[in-house]
Amino acid sequence: MLYDISLKITYKYDNDANASRHIVRLVPADLPGEQRLVAGTLTVRPKPDEWINRVDFFGNNNVELAFLDLHREITFSVQARIERMDSIAYLNMSPRLSELNKEIGAYQDVGPWSPHHFLGPSLRVPIEALTTKYAKELLANDVSVLDAIKIIGKALYKDMRYDPEATTVETPMLEAFQNRHGVCQDFSHVMIACLRGIGIPAGYVSGFLRTIPPEGKERLEGADAMHAWVRAWCGSNMGWVEFDPTNDMMASSDHVVIARGRDYSDIAPIKGVMRTHGEHTSKQSVDVLPVSEKA
Repeated sequence: MLYDISLKITYKYDNDANASRHIVRLVPADLPGEQRLVAGTLTVRPKPDEWINRVDFFGNNNVELAFLDLHREITFSVQARIERMDSIAYLNMSPRLSELNKEIGAYQDVGPWSPHHFLGPSLRVPIEALTTKYAKELLANDVSVLDAIKIIGKALYKDMRYDPEATTVETPMLEAFQNRHGVCQDFSHVMIACLRGIGIPAGYVSGFLRTIPPEGKERLEGADAMHAWVRAWCGSNMGWVEFDPTNDMMASSDHVVIARGRDYSDIAPIKGVMRTHGEHTSKQSVDVLPVSEKA
């Protein structure tokens, strides 16, 4: 599937910032065998005084920007064309859950996507007794790892309510779980905590999700979304799979990857510091449009 993606994020501040520095991850990734970045540009206004392209430990591209003059607004814009390979049906070659720990122990690589990096707590995903208990109670039998991932993801889809007003980007994972509501970031962090609590290595994926309007309705410009979902390790034979708990589905060709890490803190789309005071507001619009629909 070939997509054209447009993104615009604008931050406005109550008062001038006299300096700021940001790390930006907004351009879709180029992932051999999964998706191909045909073309992609990031535009920033006002023009930054410093622009440094970097690659993080997990292989994600990011840009470090610095603004040294007074500014009260920053706009980040992305235009990209991405080829997303068709999703395939997973052949379940994962071990039983009781056998996974042995496979992890035998894995003698500490590269970026070694399962060892994704087992313990991370900054946004502590391993809590409540989420571990929740996951264990769902798995009465010694199911396969892939089945365990699907069972937990489906249960969270059923038990949690999507509510964009319920949480903020700083809401703790456990709070979102106890209140059973949140957004895709919360669903993903809760699922990661559940999986790690029962010994399944799990990480966080940020990206875009193409949305399809209801039958008979026109697609609204800017109505697509930045999104987040889960990446989990299913043993040496099967490797990593991705599941979207917000929508109760394996990640598909409608899911376009920007970056992958342990949790949101590793791969926040925009993270920065500035010298200013007061509040700020942000506005975002996203379009993920199949190229065939533009003809």
